[in-house]
Amino acid sequence: MTARPHRDLTKSNAQFRRAVKRLPLGVSSTFRYWGDDRTVYVARGKGGRVWDIDGNGYVDYRLGYGPAILGYADDRVDAAARRGMEVGGVFALSTEKELVVADQIARMVPAAELVRFSNSGTEAVMAALRLARAYTGREEYLLVEGGYHGLFDAAMWMADLDGWNPGANRDPEVVPYGKGIPPTVRKLAHLVPMNDLQRLEDTFKAHGDRLAAMLIEPIQGNCCGISARKDYVQLARALCDRYGVLLIIDEVKTGFRVGKGGIQGILGVRPDITTFAKAVANGYPIALVAGREEVMRTFRFGGASHGGTYTAHAVSLAAAEETLRILDETPALETLANHGERLKAGISAILTARGIVHSFSGHPSMFGIFFAATPPDNYRDWKTSDYSFYDRMAYYLHDLGIIVEPDSREPWFMCESHGLDAACLSDTLQAVEQAVDLTLQDQADGKLREDA
Repeated sequence: MTARPHRDLTKSNAQFRRAVKRLPLGVSSTFRYWGDDRTVYVARGKGGRVWDIDGNGYVDYRLGYGPAILGYADDRVDAAARRGMEVGGVFALSTEKELVVADQIARMVPAAELVRFSNSGTEAVMAALRLARAYTGREEYLLVEGGYHGLFDAAMWMADLDGWNPGANRDPEVVPYGKGIPPTVRKLAHLVPMNDLQRLEDTFKAHGDRLAAMLIEPIQGNCCGISARKDYVQLARALCDRYGVLLIIDEVKTGFRVGKGGIQGILGVRPDITTFAKAVANGYPIALVAGREEVMRTFRFGGASHGGTYTAHAVSLAAAEETLRILDETPALETLANHGERLKAGISAILTARGIVHSFSGHPSMFGIFFAATPPDNYRDWKTSDYSFYDRMAYYLHDLGIIVEPDSREPWFMCESHGLDAACLSDTLQAVEQAVDLTLQDQADGKLREDA
């Protein structure tokens, strides 16, 4: 039998007990809480690795949900950020660097004719939806099931598949992610399943003349990297044109990660509006809304309002300029994607040797793992599948020094440093092999069923 790993979290547990007295769940984001005795507090990060306050080291495939595309504390980007500090901070006025970075983005993404900066992906999508409503004069909008567009009321609607009967001739109920979201907002949101062309066309026929926008993540960054087929996104583009609806492609996670031109470049589809955030500045807080000039000019007095005290901060702009330069001019994207391919091949060999059926979804730079012959191509198929094996494997990976999201919804993210540090691959595969064997033992003992 494979020995069960032990990880000392004495200091992290003590920090949690102190923090929970002042911070809800002891953290500043609900998704950072992994349990009273397993919540991690980071001491530092460098390259593709992080260390917690107990001194445990991890190869990190979470990367803050994707921002550290080059790796933590990248010397080139941090040096640029320090130069940005010399500008002087926040002025609520503009600097020359805004145009420099906007020009960089426009060169890399043809659809980004005009650019506005924000601070987070949530802010960028909020602004994009407001822009679409202002431009079209309509209020309703279309979401794709399983997509994630940030923590704001309009985007926090999901198909409730708990207790839903897939064989029934009805759709699952649309419900909010949590409490505090006004039910009245629900009247404006429509949801469709991914990759169902007929349902997409039917929905546009029924509601298209009232829709301001369709929002889509062609690679779902909060649902295992489930991917839209090219024909689905192309149909979405055609239907938006037919009904006067703006197509918003949310590239908060895919932008400048899956390719220099984002997922839209790979699919060959040009959106009206795009949102970017995670990888733009290697972890420094910046996001942006970009799109067609005629649409973007609606950001004006008497049009769509947009602003923010900290938008286009000099430090983040300087970091973004250097990050984008590296991604555009060096083989960084190829390096991290190659690491992803080698990692998938290694994981596949481990699983195949044990007779475990599996598949992958997404892109080599951000992929999901499934214990099925083919990955699901929509949220309904994923939600009704058995992901208990993955969840238990992820539990053991933490104890073995590999950071992934504790459940199967989040893809594994690659960074350039993973590909430049050969030990990242060997350390990861060694841990995966142990985690798989431990999970197989639990499965044989019926523990996966007990925890389901």
